[in-house]
Amino acid sequence: MAEITPGQVYDIIGSAGFEKLVAGFYRRVATDDVLRPMYPEDDLEPAQRRLQLFLEQFFGGPTTYSQERGHPRLRMRHAPFKIDQAARNRWVELMTAALDEVGLDPEVAAVMRDYFENGASFLINAQ
Repeated sequence: MAEITPGQVYDIIGSAGFEKLVAGFYRRVATDDVLRPMYPEDDLEPAQRRLQLFLEQFFGGPTTYSQERGHPRLRMRHAPFKIDQAARNRWVELMTAALDEVGLDPEVAAVMRDYFENGASFLINAQ
């Protein structure tokens, strides 16, 4: 089997796979002492929807995120929040737990995990 690229992930897991992943992540965020304070909304549902749309688009799915919100501009959108190494690590920890919970094919999970680790590092903006 050929190596899976990020752009192929959506075709493999579909919207339902991303929905399970993001729901598992935000279920953890809801009670997390490091990440929960970064979400100003009382309801995490809007953030959950935005992340799902972003991930679906990044991993080869529909471009709904960009149609609704424009270019992702991840660093700019996250600039108001203090993201240090500890916050980055917690984000990766919770997302990895959600990824493990979904139980994807190991090759697909590896592609996603690589993006999550690198993307989270890219967003560090504080010591």
